[in-house]
Amino acid sequence: MITVDEAFEFVRQSVRPLPATRVPLRKSLGLRLAEPIVSDRDSPPFDKSMLDGFAIAVDDPTPTRRIIEQVIAGGVPHHAIEPGATILVMTGAPIPDGADAVVKHEDTQRLDETTVRLPDGKIPAGSGIFRRGGSFQQNQEVIPTGKPLRAVDLALMAEVGKALVSVIPQPRVAVLSTGNELVECGQHLAPGQIRNSNGPMLVAAIQEVGATPLDLGIARDDAAELRSAIARGLEADILLITGGVSAGVMDLVPAVLAELGVAQVFHKVRMKPGKPLWFGTREVEGRRTLVFGLPGNPVSTLVSFQLFVKPAMAALAGSEFAAARPLRGQLTAPAKHRGDRPTYHPCCLDRNLHGQDTVEPLVWRGSADLAALTDANGLMIFPAGDYELAVGTPVDALAL
Repeated sequence: MITVDEAFEFVRQSVRPLPATRVPLRKSLGLRLAEPIVSDRDSPPFDKSMLDGFAIAVDDPTPTRRIIEQVIAGGVPHHAIEPGATILVMTGAPIPDGADAVVKHEDTQRLDETTVRLPDGKIPAGSGIFRRGGSFQQNQEVIPTGKPLRAVDLALMAEVGKALVSVIPQPRVAVLSTGNELVECGQHLAPGQIRNSNGPMLVAAIQEVGATPLDLGIARDDAAELRSAIARGLEADILLITGGVSAGVMDLVPAVLAELGVAQVFHKVRMKPGKPLWFGTREVEGRRTLVFGLPGNPVSTLVSFQLFVKPAMAALAGSEFAAARPLRGQLTAPAKHRGDRPTYHPCCLDRNLHGQDTVEPLVWRGSADLAALTDANGLMIFPAGDYELAVGTPVDALAL
């Protein structure tokens, strides 16, 4: 049996980012950029007005100007500025030749339809004008490789004409629940049966991080049925199988995986819950699938997902393969631990009136106690050993 750190390192060594693909701009949100975005033109592409006002030549001393034209955004001026003349420009309109400032409309006095009086005093050259290339210039890198794309990045890419974007895609993650005792939610329960909760939980957890889930439903503890379902799941980038990985007579998953060419990397990790965790890889024609055999109990499944699957998903999508960073908080109730495995205990994370992070361990009855998870927003980490902790003891916890 290996440690959590050793298991984490084995998974890290097995992960490589997915190949880049081109997607339409509108589908790139949240994905990581696989190549830099370079502008195809200056921005703005011409000197433009930053406000509604009058374009003028600042060295012209004439206080009253003739309005010879009006230019709106999307239009172009047909006249140059002459002595004693001005052109009314709207926000975003090109600046006429001969103009070197725009006077705000509100600062002028309109005498009639064709005449306007400018304010007293010297008007600074360049005021009210956004110069060509003032934001960025042609052939300039405007978004670097590796950046996760936000809405504002999509706006910038649209400005530079990037209709197709090269990105690292999110992984496709297949979910297979196994066990003769399982039925889908909404179905009648016969004696000895339970509803499948792991499947919906994992599908939702995959969606929460923006990846694409493939729900394979339930497979019975039958080698042929498992083989068929697992073969479909191996077409994904990650296959999550819940149940069937312990040491019982019906735990058939490891043998079926071996038949289908999945090489075991490790089986069993020194942690609680989640000890039976199985991990392996399958590579066909250069395409690798990561396979996690997760324990059947729901808390075990969630802990294993948080510790190992979630970082693997992020790394496949181009992020760094990194463990969740624990926060340090003060224990709000006495706690004790017994055993030689580190334990990930459901807890509530909060902050007290003094601004200190706090950790409240919840009543938890073991890896099948799903109800405890619904009240939790974190997992308190008990190191291995036999000990008791007093209120106020600093402890580590992972946010859920």
